[in-house]
Amino acid sequence: MNFEEVATNITKGEDGIYYSRSNSKISYPEEGNDNFMQVEENSFWFTHRNNIIAGSVKQHSPDTTFFDIGGGNGFVAKRLQDEGIQTILVEPGKTGAFNAKKRGIENVLCSTLDDAEFLDQSIDSIGLFDVVEHIEDDRSFLKNIHKYMKNDGFVYITVPAFNFLWSDEDDDAGHFRRYSRAQMENLLKDLGFKIVLSTYIFSILPIPVFLFRSLPSRLGFYKNSNELEKHQSAHEQRKGILNSIMQRIWSWELSRVTKNKRVPIGGSCFIIARKIPTNESRR
Repeated sequence: MNFEEVATNITKGEDGIYYSRSNSKISYPEEGNDNFMQVEENSFWFTHRNNIIAGSVKQHSPDTTFFDIGGGNGFVAKRLQDEGIQTILVEPGKTGAFNAKKRGIENVLCSTLDDAEFLDQSIDSIGLFDVVEHIEDDRSFLKNIHKYMKNDGFVYITVPAFNFLWSDEDDDAGHFRRYSRAQMENLLKDLGFKIVLSTYIFSILPIPVFLFRSLPSRLGFYKNSNELEKHQSAHEQRKGILNSIMQRIWSWELSRVTKNKRVPIGGSCFIIARKIPTNESRR
């Protein structure tokens, strides 16, 4: 992939990673990528999210170049790359970009889209996986995403769900908000996208998240969530009957999503939307 064909303010480093010539501040803790690098491979959460994403991309845009924006250590990008989808990781954090290159991601750009000065209508498909909640002005950000995308291009988005699930962990992670499915739908429709699928995922998580994160945070009992051991404990694959039950639920969710059916509730929202050409009705 020749990055210079789609971005005008980048240069290739000796490490094989492309870099923008200017850098913007991002709302993500510096240690976040290193912590999750040690968690992702054995995480039920990252694994299920990857299955949802990969199944959907293969269904809706398998033959396009996929841009994983804010893709961290490349856990999603590596899965898509392994599935035969040409994938480009765009990650503004140097730690995440280095980790992704070590993980085997072939195309890595350490930058934001704006800093790299991507050309208008130059991108086929975009993934924003737990990215939008880190953007203070989410409307302007998604408006720019629309500008960079080709007509009929697909955007895939995951965001944390429901403000009532807010906890100190959201503050520690640099989140500005959590979303309902309807909020994301309305925002994307206003900006010129047509919703292909809008659903919740991680259907069993709202209750434990509320009981063990949100409620303790409100009562002042929740400890700093950046501790590595806490992340590992929360994400680890469970054993025995509990793992069997969870796998059945994840399989059910994946089946519904690949059939373009909704999951009624969950800890995250998953949205697929298509950029509407200017001559096409938004209905």
